[in-house]
Amino acid sequence: MNLEEIFRIVVTNIVRVLEAMGIFVIIVAAGQTFYCYIKSMFNPNKRMIKIQFAKNMVLALEFKLASEILRSVVIEKVEELYVLGAVIAIRVILTFVIHWEIKTDMEQKKSDDNMDDCKKIKRKSSGRY
Repeated sequence: MNLEEIFRIVVTNIVRVLEAMGIFVIIVAAGQTFYCYIKSMFNPNKRMIKIQFAKNMVLALEFKLASEILRSVVIEKVEELYVLGAVIAIRVILTFVIHWEIKTDMEQKKSDDNMDDCKKIKRKSSGRY
């Protein structure tokens, strides 16, 4: 076994570990999110559950992206590079879309919180609690 074969085996195994870590994050996040959703079934504001799930999906995508970047080290054919580039592009786009969604949800949550504060102030000034 030469040094190149050993390098290929090591990188391939690291890629598999990173892929498994991404899958693990997705599974745990989905379970945790479902549990929180069921627990807060009667809570009309589930925005924080959605935001936390989106953050976990970004983390999982980062593990998957890291594995794709490492996979690029052991590519032998140009066709494989094209496929890898497309996969990386899709994952980067997904990450940006999820970040945008998190930002939008956080702004909406702040707006909802401000509306709640206004309602509390209104109730206090009208004498109702």
